[in-house]
Amino acid sequence: MASSSGNDDDLTIPRAAINKMIKETLPNVRVANDARELVVNCCTEFIHLISSEANEICNKSDKKTISPEHVINALESLGFASYITEVKDVLQECKTVALKRRKASSRLENLGIPEEELLRQQQELFAKRTAVTSLKAPVRLAAASLFTPRNPRPAPNEQGNHVNDS
Repeated sequence: MASSSGNDDDLTIPRAAINKMIKETLPNVRVANDARELVVNCCTEFIHLISSEANEICNKSDKKTISPEHVINALESLGFASYITEVKDVLQECKTVALKRRKASSRLENLGIPEEELLRQQQELFAKRTAVTSLKAPVRLAAASLFTPRNPRPAPNEQGNHVNDS
């Protein structure tokens, strides 16, 4: 995995995300701002620790991409084995959600309508829209002419009086 640029101080979890998690987890508890900041720092350090260990495990197995198994092995080697069952459950949930998203995005392919027919239907809709728009244009012009004065008032002369030519 690529090495970091050395700006580890700039990498933190968004404070709003931590505040939301604290509110959802402890809805009736007030948490001081310095305690919230400490939680952000602890979370950031935990993620750094796990990802560094997972990176080492990944490199030892001659892989270039950290996989979920590398993260699970990192948790175990760092003494967080009690989290592994829950982590595997969350991983399965994520895979299920991703699969549902992929299926939803391929609904167009599952319609059973050939691409040529879909293109023809799209062009037909465009033509209908163009026809409706072109019908509205004369109506707009007619409406605009109702509000245009037929005999505009003549411009004032140098003394500010309006001159009538009649």
